[in-house]
Amino acid sequence: QVQPVESGGGLVQAGGSLRLSCTDSGVTESNYAVGWFRRAPGKDLEFVATISGNGAMTRYSDSVKGRFTISRDGAKNTVHLQMNALKPEDTAVYYCAFNNYWTPIASNYPYWGQGTQVTVSS
Repeated sequence: QVQPVESGGGLVQAGGSLRLSCTDSGVTESNYAVGWFRRAPGKDLEFVATISGNGAMTRYSDSVKGRFTISRDGAKNTVHLQMNALKPEDTAVYYCAFNNYWTPIASNYPYWGQGTQVTVSS
């Protein structure tokens, strides 16, 4: 059974860094495209970044471009989201999701993790 699992969230001061990770707890050989999304308190789900199944293509939202980097470690079947220069407005629950193709549209992703909290203090 396909089940994304996020890890790496926490509390950090503005300007700091965190690295989120997403794995498939189903322990399958996964070539899924992976998307990261976030939901801040009182706001809608927002696209953050996505990476293709082979890792060759990436896309970022304008709000994180230049600060966040998405990458995949094929050997460990893991996708990372390196978040640098964090801002208080990055505070949200971050979700990873799996799909058969590369897209920034949340509704196209059938498999979702439970989320991990990221809190950036000012």
